[in-house]
Amino acid sequence: MLRFIAPAFVAIGALAPVAVEAKSSCGLASWYGPGFEGRRTASGQVFDSQALTTAHRTLPLGSKIIVTNPANGKSVKVTVTDRGPFHGDRRLDLSHGAFSRVAEASQGIAKLCFSLA
Repeated sequence: MLRFIAPAFVAIGALAPVAVEAKSSCGLASWYGPGFEGRRTASGQVFDSQALTTAHRTLPLGSKIIVTNPANGKSVKVTVTDRGPFHGDRRLDLSHGAFSRVAEASQGIAKLCFSLA
């Protein structure tokens, strides 16, 4: 199991380091893009649907992860720049550019695995 130290808000509103646990994981992933192009992500970066980025609910923003499609063995290294997905039991929302490197974008969702880079 890997450990991160990431800033988090505490009750008084100040920033304090807190351990966030993460491990290799597999689950459903989707892609997002058209309606978000040019908008600010949770990290403050402008969303670019062709950049190699992803949204994850809890991994620290700026984390680098390797996303692999076990069905075809393709992998891509992405940066967590946003929060989500907030739909069902999906684990990642990849940019269109990142998703299309590991799966057919026409699928919309795929079972993918990821681990810290």
